[in-house]
This record gives sequence, structure tokens and C-alpha cells, in this order.
Amino acid sequence: MIDKIIPFDSGLLLTIILILIVAGITSRLAKSAINKHLRNIADSEESKDYDNATRLRFLKNGVNFIIFIVALLLITYTIPSLRALAVTLFAGAGIFAAFIAFASQKAFSNIVSGIFIVWFKPFRVGDIVVVGTYFGIVEDITLRHTVIKGLENKRIIIPNSNISSDVIVNSTIEDPTIQRFVEIWINYDSDLKKAMAIMEDESMKHPLMIDGRTLEEKIKGEPIVLVRTTGMDERGIKIRATVWAKDLSTSFDMYCDLIRDIKYRFDKEGIKIGVPHRHLSQTFNQEIEATSLEQKINPDGSKKQ
Repeated sequence: MIDKIIPFDSGLLLTIILILIVAGITSRLAKSAINKHLRNIADSEESKDYDNATRLRFLKNGVNFIIFIVALLLITYTIPSLRALAVTLFAGAGIFAAFIAFASQKAFSNIVSGIFIVWFKPFRVGDIVVVGTYFGIVEDITLRHTVIKGLENKRIIIPNSNISSDVIVNSTIEDPTIQRFVEIWINYDSDLKKAMAIMEDESMKHPLMIDGRTLEEKIKGEPIVLVRTTGMDERGIKIRATVWAKDLSTSFDMYCDLIRDIKYRFDKEGIKIGVPHRHLSQTFNQEIEATSLEQKINPDGSKKQ
């Protein structure tokens, strides 16, 4: 049956093998060139070129697919019987073609979404993003999906079409600097001014803190670390220090250090951390005592023995 569709021909077989060899060599050379370019970008002392890295990674992931399609078309064109069969199928199998198109709709949607991501760049390889409920660093963008490296070194695989229809929070794309809020509650009996001064002093001393003020704020004389009281509740008074860092990961390290250092200073200076307090009413207890006393008294007014 196969011999009738594809008659054996040593010259034809050599042509097919040659096409496959050329396709394999072309794929290796293309991926090697892209990897070399990516290494040059990574080793560069200049600022990270996220745009080029993203495009090259996407191209690298698409090279095999493109070369495979081209090789398949060449093999089909080389074999006359397959070429005639392909023409027949494309000409007369409308229902089959419609079924294939419907079945592959999601796959093509992911490919188109991947192209749009690379073209419009809502995020790039190396960006820190939040997609839906997932947070991490964009590690790779393929034809079908995007790979995000999570905080626990887990890889989150998200189809490109899902990302295109979801809300994306990008912490890196325009300005990598991060404004971090350090919030602490103190007891109502503590010295508020001293607590605010301690938070400002500890923030200013931290080596990862940067001056994130705008030119207008500098002209107005706004402080580098802005400390404010932002609330009052059963825990006490909430104090917020606004501190800037060069990027998200650095801001997290700085935040952890400041929470520790401020707590040490508060303990040393006698500032008490606010904790929730509850005031219980005595009315309910008094009613219980009165009911209990009534139960002990006889109907004639005398107490039970």
C-alpha cells in the first residue's frame, strides 16, 4: 500500500535524507548563533537588554517549528504522489480541514498571543510580574506558553492566550525602582514622636535604601524617608515609613532588615509594639450572678439551705 503511494526510489530517498540533514544542521546553527548572542547580552556590563533577550529567546523557541514546517513542505513537494495527495486533500476535504482548524484553534491562539507578547512587550524575559495570582520572574516565552520562575524556584507554565486576557502587573518594565511601605503599630502609651524618629533613622541608615524623590519633591524639601501615622485601631497607632529601593528583590531584603532593626531599637528605647486589646463588659456577668442568686432564694423569700 505504501509502495503504491510512495514508490521506492533510491534518488528520492537520498533527497529526503539530505533535506532532513540540512534541516538538522540549520536548526543547530541557528540555535547556536542565538545562544551566543544571548550569552553576549548576559555578559555585557551595560544595563540588561531585556527587549533583545526576549526576542531572541522567542526566535530560538520558534526555530525548530519553522524549520520542521519548511522541511515537511519540501519533502511533500519532492515526492510527486504526496504532492498530488496533498493537493487532493486541500481541494476536497473541506470538512476535514474545518475540523483540524477547530481542533487547533487553541494552539494557534497561543502562538498568535506569543507573537503579540513579543511584539507589544507587556513583559520581557527577566521582568518581575504578577499574572493573576502568580508572581515571579519571566524565564522564557515560547510559541505556546510563558514560563515564570516562582519564589520557591518552581516553574509556572501559563498558556500565552491566558496571559493575553489576564491583568499583568509588571514591576520592571519602565522603572525597576520600588517604593516599599514599612508599617508598624505602636502602643497608645508609647512616645509617638520618638517612634517616628526611630523609623526614619533606621531607614536612612540602611545601605539598600535609595533616594526615590522626584525633582519637584527635592525642590520642595520633602524628606528622603517619609514617615506618617496612617491609622488607629485596637492595636494602637499605625506608623508608615516610605522607603525606596533599586528593585523588587532588593526592596524585600531591605524590608526584612528594617522590621528587625526597628524592633531592636523600639525595645531599646522603650517603645511598645501595638497588640489588639479587648474590653469586656461586666453587665453580662452581673446578670448571671443575679440569676444565680434568685435560684437560691425560696418562694417565701428565705434562702435555700
